[in-house]
Amino acid sequence: MSRQYGIPTIDLSTQDIDSEVIKLIPEDVAQKYQVIPVSRTGATLVVAMADPSNIFAIDDIKFLTGYNVEPLVASDAAIRAAIESIYETSEMGGLEGVLTEFDDDEMEIVQDEDEVDLSDLKRAVEDAPVVKLVNLILTDAIKKGASDIHIEPYEKIFRVRYRIDGVLMEVMKPPLKLKNAIVSRIKIMSQLDIAERRLPQDGRIKLKLSKSKEMDYRVSVLPTLFGEKVVLRLLDKSNLQLDMTKLGFEEGALKNFMDAIHKPWGIVLVTGPTGSGKTTTLYSALSELNKISENISTAEDPVEFNLMGINQVQMHDDIGLNFASSLRSFLRQDPDIIMVGEIRDYETAEIAIKSALTGHMVLSTLHTNDAPSTVNRLLNMGIEPFLVSSSCNLILAQRLARKICKDCAEQLPIEEHVLVDLGVPPEEAHKMRCFKGKGCATCGGTGYKGRIALYEVMPFTENLKELVLNGASTAEIKRQAIKDGMKSLRMSGITKVGEGVTTIEEVMRVTMAD
Repeated sequence: MSRQYGIPTIDLSTQDIDSEVIKLIPEDVAQKYQVIPVSRTGATLVVAMADPSNIFAIDDIKFLTGYNVEPLVASDAAIRAAIESIYETSEMGGLEGVLTEFDDDEMEIVQDEDEVDLSDLKRAVEDAPVVKLVNLILTDAIKKGASDIHIEPYEKIFRVRYRIDGVLMEVMKPPLKLKNAIVSRIKIMSQLDIAERRLPQDGRIKLKLSKSKEMDYRVSVLPTLFGEKVVLRLLDKSNLQLDMTKLGFEEGALKNFMDAIHKPWGIVLVTGPTGSGKTTTLYSALSELNKISENISTAEDPVEFNLMGINQVQMHDDIGLNFASSLRSFLRQDPDIIMVGEIRDYETAEIAIKSALTGHMVLSTLHTNDAPSTVNRLLNMGIEPFLVSSSCNLILAQRLARKICKDCAEQLPIEEHVLVDLGVPPEEAHKMRCFKGKGCATCGGTGYKGRIALYEVMPFTENLKELVLNGASTAEIKRQAIKDGMKSLRMSGITKVGEGVTTIEEVMRVTMAD
């Protein structure tokens, strides 16, 4: 691009851009045109652009700023990283500005939570700085790609952490005296009782970010020794990946999964710990099955995303609406496909499996470490072996591994014996290349950006059905499943390492040795 138009290039990573220059182009304009203000001299504003031929962008910036525009060329990746870094720094400066708005003498630290004056608290949560700070936390988490926000009071500190790509990171430490005001502001936004500080509470916040974008936050408040801890789960429907080909499935595993969910009846189970992507996998399966000819009902706790054309039911245990009672009601609703958020007990498991045996496709989740151990989990719940073997189409276990940042990935020298110890066949280990992110502005110095699923897909073959009927152990079931072609979670992770998608450290972090 630089040679084509005869325009000089610029290395944004070495530029120290004045904050007054940054203010000339708002972040939304910078994002829209992928442009960064670099410097100004007299009546000329120097900007870095990925596409300096975009005369509409140049005209708009000229009109907006009142300066003549001199473009320089930078790569798309460099522009994106600079926008994120520069405007985030600017915003965090704004955050620091908000924190300085609090008068140190205005509020006293309350040692005993029961002594908090409710009228004082109501006045505090309406103060502009508190409102502004909470709003900044909620929006900053979106920009950083966080999945959860943790707001935590301790004896001498009050901190805010974000879970980004599955790992918690501390982002700020507001003054300890603000803990009650901040928590109460969030409770008001989620329509919870600010006077109740002894019991856990759950709520929801819906934020309208623009005319076309909304963000939901699932709120959990827990009373701890030094005050109430708040965890907010960010539910961004625009980031919900419903295309199964982009989730991380290998070709053979995806075919097995698709075959299993498209059968006319049976049960498909997705297993893994909390936060391993089970909901996304289930929603992508429902999206695949969602046809005008199908009646689909789901029992969820909570309903995380609204899916058009699917009858979603929110559980309310306090009034007796649980997974088991919902399943019974679904069977009177002429269902074709049923999704149960989680099988937690014998009653739910029994109804789900019997539903699968009476002509319905049932999708659900369990909390187990891998696919083979799910069989014995069902048996331990009290389900008969013949019911498990005759109803199960497939069991899928999954984990989420962080992806290597594409902007700073570099090849990593590694000794063959390390790969062999991980389970890589010796004949493949010598030609396998490994990569790692060295850290850059795009990934915040972590070397990782985004996550991908690792899948262990276990179809119920005739061999497995016979083993289950004969009371085989988890180890025996796993050995047979691998003989039948199943890739374990660790093996799936190693494949992703070989493809340059993730690192050995990530695979070892999220999977167990075979």
